[in-house]
Amino acid sequence: MDRLRQRADFLAVAGAARAASPAFVVQRRARNDDGPIRVGFTVSKKVGTATERNRVRRRLRELVKRLDAVSMRPHSDYVLVGRRTALSRGFAIMLDDLRVALNRLERQAPAHS
Repeated sequence: MDRLRQRADFLAVAGAARAASPAFVVQRRARNDDGPIRVGFTVSKKVGTATERNRVRRRLRELVKRLDAVSMRPHSDYVLVGRRTALSRGFAIMLDDLRVALNRLERQAPAHS
């Protein structure tokens, strides 16, 4: 699993399917190549101070690490957008939220976009 780092990649995913949960929003875009699953993380300044934003980003990264790879669709880009609630929400609950959000994305998105 690779990381998204280019602004253009984040913008491309932003226009695709999304599923919200209290602590984050998950966005998914299918790609037409054989590349690996790529994941990006973003937390806006509205969430809080730099320390709080970094803490949210670290929690989101850990969620993705603990998620089984089967939950994510191959040849796709994902972006997790952190919300302020991610600072106080229980980690196990957030992991369940992520699984539910990915299932919702799976149901709403076509095979290739």
